[in-house]
Amino acid sequence: MDPALEALAARVRGAVATETALRIRGGGTKDFYGGALTGEVIDTTTYAGIIDYEPTELVLTARAGTSLVAIEGAMRARGQMLAFEPPHFGDGGTLGGAVAAGLSGPRRAYAGAVRDLILGVRVMDGTGTDLQFGGRVMKNVAGFDVSRLMTGALGTLGILTEVSLKCLPLPPAETTLTLECAADHAIRMVNEWGGQPLPLSATCYHHGRLRVRLSGAAPAVTAAVAKIGGEVLTGADAYWTSVRDHRHLYFTGSLAAGVPLWRLSVKSTAPYSDLGGEQLIEWGGALRWLAAGERTHAQKVRAWAQANGGHATLFRSDEKTGDVFAPLSATMLSLHRQLKSVFDPHGIFNRGRMLDAF
Repeated sequence: MDPALEALAARVRGAVATETALRIRGGGTKDFYGGALTGEVIDTTTYAGIIDYEPTELVLTARAGTSLVAIEGAMRARGQMLAFEPPHFGDGGTLGGAVAAGLSGPRRAYAGAVRDLILGVRVMDGTGTDLQFGGRVMKNVAGFDVSRLMTGALGTLGILTEVSLKCLPLPPAETTLTLECAADHAIRMVNEWGGQPLPLSATCYHHGRLRVRLSGAAPAVTAAVAKIGGEVLTGADAYWTSVRDHRHLYFTGSLAAGVPLWRLSVKSTAPYSDLGGEQLIEWGGALRWLAAGERTHAQKVRAWAQANGGHATLFRSDEKTGDVFAPLSATMLSLHRQLKSVFDPHGIFNRGRMLDAF
């Protein structure tokens, strides 16, 4: 076993022996996400680097501590990309952190989520045992899909050490359009366009302006521009990066003011509703960001999200108490407990990061 992995395993076994909680941390760019941070930090960036990259096979395998910047740079040099457009949220974001958080950027609604593109993972469980699941090809999906189970688990089930995922070619042409309209009209339009053979790759609505990104073959993009209309946005790459990494004024303004930020995942056709705060809408209407002034909005926000086929997460808040994620049913909570007992029997990993119960 690699010396860095041996050191991680020794640290885990030592934590079990002393009943010490461990907080798994890569670049630390997502420390704000999830419940309270507890335990001694175990650093995953000691195990980094691209292990195998086959551009012709559209597959990349890298150690979890590898920076997203390094991975995306290597892929861009070969005309490829991570299709789920992972948010960085700052310098130092790692591949393991992106998978553990399970978050996707603006392209998610049109190219797939993180778990859609995961082929396999290597994990260290709560006893220090080295485990491997999945493979490096799309057809290797026999048995229980633990690779996708680890995606979005926020490190509560184990330490991701290696990840294999599918890559996609960079689009040969890309254009972003700006249209001025009301929120309900924007939602209706993006859903209509989503049902047509148009090369949509991202949408974002804020303050009366709808931005639509078109990506694909040049003739298809040109035809879509003529059909949709609007004005071509200059500096589009910077704009979408600002949305992806929450550097857009909408996010930085709420952060500076200390306003809690909610993430509502709902049906794309859910009507626009005044929920008592400023909104930014992505993913063809399926992702609604809500900067709401007080935690007392929680019941109202969660009830609205549930009524519209989804759920609400308190994505960012100075206060780390209460339920960050939507409360689970008794059945789902029981399943979570069983999985936790299998992968982390001593309960040492990321206590309280996902559920207050463990």
